[in-house]
Amino acid sequence: MPSWQSEIFRRLSRLSRPRAGGAAVDVAELRAQYAYLSDRFGPVPGDVSFEPGQLGPIKGEWARHGAKATDRLLLYFHGGGYIAGSPETHRALIGRLAIASEAHAFVPAYRLAPEFAFPAAVRDGIDAYRHLIQQVDPKAIVVAGDGSGGGLAFSVLLAARNAGLKLPAAAVAMSPWADLSLSGMSILTNREHDHALTWELLFLSARHYLRRTNPCDPYASAAFASFRDFPPIMVHAGGMEMLKDDASRIGDRAADAGVPVSIEIYDSMQHIFQANPLMPEARVSLQRLGQFVRAKTPRLQETAVG
Repeated sequence: MPSWQSEIFRRLSRLSRPRAGGAAVDVAELRAQYAYLSDRFGPVPGDVSFEPGQLGPIKGEWARHGAKATDRLLLYFHGGGYIAGSPETHRALIGRLAIASEAHAFVPAYRLAPEFAFPAAVRDGIDAYRHLIQQVDPKAIVVAGDGSGGGLAFSVLLAARNAGLKLPAAAVAMSPWADLSLSGMSILTNREHDHALTWELLFLSARHYLRRTNPCDPYASAAFASFRDFPPIMVHAGGMEMLKDDASRIGDRAADAGVPVSIEIYDSMQHIFQANPLMPEARVSLQRLGQFVRAKTPRLQETAVG
């Protein structure tokens, strides 16, 4: 049964969410809708500091939990439908995950569509990972993300595996967008229940990102990829969101490949419900994700990065 806090938030979200107006909606309006979502992430944790950083050619931001050095690192990809968002817009969510994981994080400012269409985001992600593993043992790294950033995390894993790179210790994602063809049944069944996303918003975002690329390309949609040799995976999603089946299909791909996987669907929860710090379900989810990260990254010799 959902908490009373989540029920109040659900009703407020239903009344106030913006709507895409059809195929003629321009990119600025779509980005405004994503900004509306990230603006509701709550306050940034005071004990996480943020500073500009760079991995090779990829600029981004370091999120550092506490003053001490750590040998546990998240490579985190922000959401925003591949057309919006930045490391700054997701500081509150990233900061809370970093605290739960007892880790620092690097958040790449990967290129966004439509100015930079697929596969620019994947190329930026694999470039960041390639330079990161030159400084940090891959066994201390967990790739992570939310929404489209969650899907991108799995695309980067696929690119790293196919390039013969050493893979990270694990992958975690919150409400990943893993099927840009929008073929999951929950896209339809939860269309009236999802108070964050709309079919129009997802369709138009995918169109700007993919242009003429097949939406079933595994580098664009991890739901169609082989997860052979992937590291352990944990994915959390909301039971009321349109992308619920994307999370389930990540579990199917991992199970098909014999990869350890945990898919948790939280009843009556919305897209990226972890972003609301007032909901007990959000705290539980972040605690479990953090516990998973800590369990998969045993303490190694500390390495300075940044």
